[in-house]
Amino acid sequence: MTSAPNILLVDDEPSVLRYTKTLLEIDNYHVETAGSGEEALQRMNRGPAPNLIVLDLVMPGMDGLQTLESCKKLRPEQKVVMISCVNDTNKVVQAIRLGASDYVTKPFLPPQLQGAVRRALGSTLLAKGPEAGQLVKGAEMVDELDDDLFFLAASPAMKQIRAQVALIAKVNVPVLLLGESGVGKEIVSRLIHKMSVRAHRSMVKVNCAALPADLLESELFGYDAGAFTGASKSKPGKFELAHKGTILLDEIGEMSAGLQAKLLHVLQDGTFSRLGGRANVTVDARVLAATNIDVKKAIAERRLREDLYYRLNAFTITVPPLRERREEIPVLLRYYMNKMAHQFGKNAPPISEKLTQECLRYHWPGNLRELNNFVKRYLVLEDENMLVDELQNKAKEGSTDNGTTSSGHGGLKALVRNLKDDAEAKEIQRALDDSNWNRKVAAAELNISYKALLYKIKQHGLSPAGNREFGLRAKAN
Repeated sequence: MTSAPNILLVDDEPSVLRYTKTLLEIDNYHVETAGSGEEALQRMNRGPAPNLIVLDLVMPGMDGLQTLESCKKLRPEQKVVMISCVNDTNKVVQAIRLGASDYVTKPFLPPQLQGAVRRALGSTLLAKGPEAGQLVKGAEMVDELDDDLFFLAASPAMKQIRAQVALIAKVNVPVLLLGESGVGKEIVSRLIHKMSVRAHRSMVKVNCAALPADLLESELFGYDAGAFTGASKSKPGKFELAHKGTILLDEIGEMSAGLQAKLLHVLQDGTFSRLGGRANVTVDARVLAATNIDVKKAIAERRLREDLYYRLNAFTITVPPLRERREEIPVLLRYYMNKMAHQFGKNAPPISEKLTQECLRYHWPGNLRELNNFVKRYLVLEDENMLVDELQNKAKEGSTDNGTTSSGHGGLKALVRNLKDDAEAKEIQRALDDSNWNRKVAAAELNISYKALLYKIKQHGLSPAGNREFGLRAKAN
């Protein structure tokens, strides 16, 4: 039987101290109290360390931020939840940067404090009473989002990101999301929106790389009638549609310099003018920005305005690539398989140990997007051996590419891939011709599924008259 977690409660107001202590003890926590930051540090020095510190921000003498910083110096892994009647954006951001796990604003309702304490203490306590919409399985934390998306935290890095999101979502500051393509930056942005006070309003996404500069400007800021040929009536832009809600500017690094200047103006005072418009439009939209570029390099090359970066960089979340959180791969495989099998109206096939191990060995350069597509192919083709071979071949190509120099026509990597594809196409063509193009017989001879054979026929462009066609294609290669 495990003992109750020990919480050190720090507040200079005796009435608040008594009330909060009672709330925590109702949940069977063991609670110690301190009336000042100095007293809290003395308690920390005496030891043993508490499982959690619940710390007031505004106190005479050593305030909450100073106490937080000192506690973290004494014990960097110490969990701390801040509480305060002052909803100061700068102080909240500073508390996050100093390592606070969560932030609760006074006066708070019991569930708000209880939720913050459970999140800070970890998944074992979350299993007792997860927040609405959150699923907990063992060490996994899953937040269901819109459009069949979900945020999954099964690694220390992603659990830390979720804790940061829970804290920063409550504060109306811009957030910059960094990470490789496909790591889940949009999913993190949707989680921020869901956990914010703006959750009941719209979240609007704009892909800044998908449109040329002039079209992107009208998409973001709208236009008035007569602004250009064909503009017969006014149209609001995405910023207006996101009023009181959230706007995600994806691939912000691809935005032109002129548009970056206009965006900076919107971030500074919340106003802009439509194309062809004379009056200013005022909006209240929380801005989230995402990019996979090297920010420092982009600033040095003047592709990203430095002042815009610092305006967006009130808080930065860097989402790690899948290869740096491999412990999540088996969990993600299961969730993707179950969700997509349901969408396809099928039963989720079992995930063998062999397939799991190959997925763990593979480096996933396309991150979550590549893993998602891999699971889709598995559900369609129903041929585990073929997909295992595919992962092994991709891994070999990656290692070959890292260990060799390229020489015309794509180098050794391309040569190996072409030879493999040609040999595979020849063998499939032979089996089909020998069976008079009876696909079921050919699939049995090749020891692959019928669906996998159809996929390969399409991939290699094979046909009953394919010998001549393939021979010409092979010569061209």
